[in-house]
Amino acid sequence: MPARLREVSLSAALKRAAGTLRVTLTAIWDRWKAYERVEARGIALMSAWLSTEQRAQFEKYRRFDVIGSESGKRYRICYGTSTNVYEIDGSDRVVIGWCFRPVGCLAAGDVMLAQKIALETNERATLMVAKPFPSFLPPRANLPPVS
Repeated sequence: MPARLREVSLSAALKRAAGTLRVTLTAIWDRWKAYERVEARGIALMSAWLSTEQRAQFEKYRRFDVIGSESGKRYRICYGTSTNVYEIDGSDRVVIGWCFRPVGCLAAGDVMLAQKIALETNERATLMVAKPFPSFLPPRANLPPVS
């Protein structure tokens, strides 16, 4: 004979569902606040390493430009963790995108700082491991330069 379901009052079921929802929303909120703290620390560390001009660019546009150590080419590093580095020509147009990042699950500020240091100190080795991607130009990459 099939097992019988026990009767549960509607109010008891709703109270249990509300309790589960409250615990779930609290966990989501706590995780979001922890994520915000990690992101803020990454941005603070990156900002400490930026030049005055780069910091002004980042504060205004959420991106900054760096000069390659060997070629003298200009690269634009946009906020993000991948496919966020663009080679810029003399007319301030994107030539090509470069995808490279450190290993691991890192905050955007930490990734951007690593990209900056890599291009400014060992551009050749960086581009040897980077994967080029076509410049279908997200709007953030073609913002005017900071004067």
